[in-house]
Amino acid sequence: MDIIKERNLQVFKEGNLSDVSDYMVVEENLRIILNGHELVTLACSPEATEQLAVGYLFSEGLLNSREDIKSLQADDPLAVSIETFSQVTLPAGARKINTCMGKGGTELPDPLTIDTELPRFDPWHLLKLIHELDSTSFTFQRTGGVHSAALGNSEAMLVRYEDIGRHNAVDKTLGHAILEGISLQDKVLLLSGRIASEILIKAARNRIPVIVSRSAPTLLAVELAEKLGLTVVGFARGQRFNLYAHGERIKFD
Repeated sequence: MDIIKERNLQVFKEGNLSDVSDYMVVEENLRIILNGHELVTLACSPEATEQLAVGYLFSEGLLNSREDIKSLQADDPLAVSIETFSQVTLPAGARKINTCMGKGGTELPDPLTIDTELPRFDPWHLLKLIHELDSTSFTFQRTGGVHSAALGNSEAMLVRYEDIGRHNAVDKTLGHAILEGISLQDKVLLLSGRIASEILIKAARNRIPVIVSRSAPTLLAVELAEKLGLTVVGFARGQRFNLYAHGERIKFD
């Protein structure tokens, strides 16, 4: 399905009203069905729905590894069914989640440790990654209506997704990594929007050690990062950024 569509509208500018056409983002409702149970309906951009479903289930703690998945099927463009090898304890009733509601579960994961075997990130490389995230945000450039999330390593940006919801964009990125068997323990999560506590918990649960955003973190996200051992970088723009927690993974020397 298309995630942007052109439509007619009117613009009031300098005292004049004119007819124009412009692109707008598409919002649809995706149903996620787990072991025959309709678990949740997500308001989202209708692409990469399988990745979104897998990332969501991992973020909620309903799946623990790729090997939990017995089958994965997109029943139609707006429904994804997943079966697991073992029984999963499901919450009662189906939920509907709009683009503003955070997800990520409530139970905190174990803290990350500083792995001295992994390479530290060059600060200029982190700025290069966030610039690449910005410069390739083509849907945002056309509509102004989506968030972006991506994964990078010490060499390059590896994968990126856009969605009307910032949580969805993260879940799509995580779902892609899980389905492709990409290790996350030496990666950086790149964000266009705010680093909220729920996104911080998603990263911690998936053992991603570094989060970089061009926007701000919340105070709770920074406090959780200090507790859970994650490196948090915000306001990464141009040639500067703010470092909020655990700078040990960045090589300033």
